[in-house]
Amino acid sequence: MIPGTAGSPAFTLSSPKTSLIPVLISVPHAGRSYPDAILADLRDPDAAALRLEDRLVDRIGHAVAEQTGAALLVAHAPRAMIDLNRAPDDVDWGMIVGEGRPQLDTYAPSRRARNGLGIIPRRVPGMGELWKRNLAAADLAQRIASIHEPYHLAVSDALTELRARWGAAVLLDLHSMPTIRPRGAALPPEFVVGDRFGASCHGSLVATVFSMLHRHDRLFAHNRPYSGGYVLERHANPKSGLHGLQLEIDRAIYLDREGSNLGVGAGKVIALLADLVRSMADQAAILGDMSSPHGWSEAAE
Repeated sequence: MIPGTAGSPAFTLSSPKTSLIPVLISVPHAGRSYPDAILADLRDPDAAALRLEDRLVDRIGHAVAEQTGAALLVAHAPRAMIDLNRAPDDVDWGMIVGEGRPQLDTYAPSRRARNGLGIIPRRVPGMGELWKRNLAAADLAQRIASIHEPYHLAVSDALTELRARWGAAVLLDLHSMPTIRPRGAALPPEFVVGDRFGASCHGSLVATVFSMLHRHDRLFAHNRPYSGGYVLERHANPKSGLHGLQLEIDRAIYLDREGSNLGVGAGKVIALLADLVRSMADQAAILGDMSSPHGWSEAAE
């Protein structure tokens, strides 16, 4: 549950009782259940939500899961409260106070934390500091224990169950991004496919995604500027049959002009992703069959 709320769930997992395809869609950054205390502590709650949320990409995930039978894990806890795509030790301790805070002279923050985007976001470009006050170490520990760790246990359990049935499982970590403005005359990519530079996913699955994006005549990039974060780092292990891809979607192609509701392009994006998920599922079943002589027959039964 989300601390500071009247029992609001930190996330929900939806899946058929018997998995129809070996795919889990995760949506870690679209949460909109803000406790009152979080809103009170933010310097500009509306602007922070706009910059930090993957706005309404959970609705895209829901529609794709309904059309394909994929399992779906959606975070409701907002990214401003805790970033589920960061490691639990990826902390900017300079914004933490109280017992449990390490000595700063022995602490070397990660690049993301230094830039203000650790597990608790501190600042975003163009906004400066997000918070009116520092965060107590006890509050950080509570958020990790009640939101972050349960979410990742749910990811792990769901993937393990899919792999047990199909021999392989695919995690599609769904995100959205602001429009990328490349240098020169290049057109901005509508999608960025991240596989941690080949470490998180079998090449055949990446090729499947590329082929589908080409078929739908979409512009896309690979690993730049988004190659995948902690979700893939923690859960993807291709040698063990667990494959992970991060997919970033340009918000301009599925939101309205104001960026507050789904726009006219959302239907096309949903149709594309449904085709993509079905193709990934077919390839994952092949990979599962390759890893076990009985994998496909058992799944068919």
